[in-house]
Amino acid sequence: MKLRDVDAKPVAWRECVPAAGEDQTARDRTAEVVLFLHGLGGSRTAWDPQLVDLAEAGYRCAAWDMPGYGCSAPPPVPLSFEVLADACATWMDATGTASAHLVGLSLGGMVAQHVALRHPQRVRSLVLMDTSPAFGFGGTTSAELWVAHRLKPLREGGTPATIAPGVLRGIMAPEVRDHVLATAVAAMSRIPRAGLAAAVECLVTHDVRGRLHEISAPTLVIVGEHDEETPAAYAAHLADGIAGAYLEEVPGAGHISNLEAPVVVNRLLRQFLAQLSTN
Repeated sequence: MKLRDVDAKPVAWRECVPAAGEDQTARDRTAEVVLFLHGLGGSRTAWDPQLVDLAEAGYRCAAWDMPGYGCSAPPPVPLSFEVLADACATWMDATGTASAHLVGLSLGGMVAQHVALRHPQRVRSLVLMDTSPAFGFGGTTSAELWVAHRLKPLREGGTPATIAPGVLRGIMAPEVRDHVLATAVAAMSRIPRAGLAAAVECLVTHDVRGRLHEISAPTLVIVGEHDEETPAAYAAHLADGIAGAYLEEVPGAGHISNLEAPVVVNRLLRQFLAQLSTN
C-alpha cells in the first residue's frame, strides 16, 4: 500500500491505494470506504497509521484537509458545522462514495456528528474519538474566553506552525514520544492561520446534546485514558445518548489517541468494522 495526496478543490485529501501491480480498479469497486476527519490542530497527514492499516485490511481509506485547512479551499461563506457537513458530503461525491464509515477526532468527531444528523443516508457508521456532544460540556469555561485564549497567539503574530509544539504537548499524554509529537506538529503546521482562526470560532457553536437520539448509524466512541480536553465523561455522554453505541478507553493515550496509541486504535477500528460486516 502507498499514500497518495489528491490536491483537488474544494476539498483535498490523502488516500491509501494499492501499490504498483495490484488491481486497484477491482478493489475500488468492492471495498467499503472509511473517511477520516482530523481535529482542530490536525490535517490529512495526522491519520497515516490508520490509512495504511485499514487499507491493508481491504478498506478504501482517505483523510481530508478540512475546508480552510492544508490544501483545501476555504468555504465561500462563514465556517459553520452545517457548511462542514455539506462539504463532507461533497467530498464523498468527489471520491465516488455513496456512503462511508466516518472516523472523526475531536473537532472532526463533532463534524461527523453533524454529518450523521444532516446527511444520515451518507453515513454507514461513526467512530467518535476524543470528542464531545457540545462545546463547554464540562462547564469550566465560556465560549468567549476559550476563543480569546486560542486566538491570542495568532493575533500576536504566531502561526499554527510556531504554536504547535506547545499546544500539542499540552493535550497529549505526559509520556508522549518525541516522534509522535513531531508527527502531530507536522500535521498542525500545514494549517493556514486564517483556517485555524475560523475553526476556533466555529467549534464553540457545537451542541447536539438534544439530538443524539436522532443518530441512527452504528457508533463506536473512543477516548484516551489521559484525555483532559474531552475526558471520559464526555465520551460516556455520547455513548449513552446514541442508541446502541459503546465506549472504549485507550490506555496511556491523551487527546490525540490515534497517533499516541495507533496499535490499540487500529485494533478497535478493525474490530468495529468487522463486526458491522458480519451483522
